[in-house]
Amino acid sequence: MQFVYFEECKKEFIEVEGEVYNYLFKVRREKKGDIVPFRNLKDDFLYYYKIEDVTRKKAFLSLVSKEKKEVLPKRYFHLIWCVIDPKTIEKTLPTLNEIGVSKITFVYCDRSQKNFRLKFEKLNKILINSCQQCGRSRLMELEVLKDLNEILLRYDNIIIINFHKEKLNCADNIKRALIGPEGGFSVRENKMFQNLKTKGFDTDMILKSESAAISVSAKILY
Repeated sequence: MQFVYFEECKKEFIEVEGEVYNYLFKVRREKKGDIVPFRNLKDDFLYYYKIEDVTRKKAFLSLVSKEKKEVLPKRYFHLIWCVIDPKTIEKTLPTLNEIGVSKITFVYCDRSQKNFRLKFEKLNKILINSCQQCGRSRLMELEVLKDLNEILLRYDNIIIINFHKEKLNCADNIKRALIGPEGGFSVRENKMFQNLKTKGFDTDMILKSESAAISVSAKILY
């Protein structure tokens, strides 16, 4: 872990319990007098706290110093991802966070199962754990929109990732890309994209939606 997430860190004194307490004293085996780095994932500071006192369920810490240390993606990339099985999204999210995706907009497409519901509280918890591991100093932005019509009204400069003779290139200056669900886009949706730029992968193999999301993000950001 690069730091410990705690929403209230920034204050001169903090009191921790529950999951944070268990992690500090049952996993990391910290003890009174140790200095621990914290982030609140709202600013770019590392806050160093000294453990002043430890009880059976709580610990009390005081702020010793802070250091501005921005750890963010070098480029902005917004992934628009048609909703697939939430369990698959949850498994893929840490990788996309580490790669450096700035924002993900989930959207229901014609071939998305409409009974799939994303639990944003759980997704944010996954992102927090990922940030603690990779050191990222701010949370990725997440949102969900009801359909592709809403996407096209709200956002411009979208690149559609689909089967296409024009291949995605590392040098492409792409800020926003749309990945389809399992089974791809419907005929109706493809007609909606007629005026948008489409790119494909330089492979004859068919990628799963999550594989495409990771591949696109990595190719654009690195």
